[in-house]
Amino acid sequence: MLNNGAGTGSGELQGPVLVTLCTGNAARSVMAGAMLRTAPLTVVTAGTHVIEGQPMSRRTRAALEAVGLNADGHRSHQVTDEDIDGSVLILAMAAEHVSYIRRKHPHAAHRTASIKRLVRDLPPGPGALADRLATLALADVEVGEWEDVEDPAGGDDDLYVSCAEELADLCARLLPLLDDS
Repeated sequence: MLNNGAGTGSGELQGPVLVTLCTGNAARSVMAGAMLRTAPLTVVTAGTHVIEGQPMSRRTRAALEAVGLNADGHRSHQVTDEDIDGSVLILAMAAEHVSYIRRKHPHAAHRTASIKRLVRDLPPGPGALADRLATLALADVEVGEWEDVEDPAGGDDDLYVSCAEELADLCARLLPLLDDS
C-alpha cells in the first residue's frame, strides 16, 4: 500500500512501515514509494524539508510513467515523529537524509539507511528485517556521497527519467531483501 503520508482510511497505518525519505517529497521518495508498493510493508513517502500537501510535478509523473508506474493522488508530506516511531525501516535517498535522521531522531538511526547501502549490504532472509538491519550497525556506519541518488529537482525531463530508471533498478534489487520469510 502506498500511503503518501496520508494514513489509511481509518487514519492508522496497518502493519510494519517503510518510510521512503528525500528532501522535498516531490521526486525520489515518491518514485521509490511507487516502486516499493508491492513490498510486504506499508509504504509512507516523506521529505525532510517539505511544503506540505503539494502534488508531484509533471516531471515526476512523466518519469514514473516512463518506467510503467504512477503515484496518483500523491501529496507532499513532511516526515513526522509518528512516521519515524512507527517505522521498521527509513529508506533514505541520500546521505544527507541519513544524517538528518541521526540529528533529529537519533533513536531511529539503527533502522535508517540509504537505498544504495541496503542494496549492497542487507543480508537476505530468512529472518526478520529488523534483525537483519541490526547486523549492519547502521547508527555507527559512516555515510558517504556514493550513497546518493541524484536529486533531479530543477533538472530537465531526461534527468527525472534517469533518476526513475536508477531507482527502478535499486528497488527491484531491494524488494526481495525486504521479505521477512
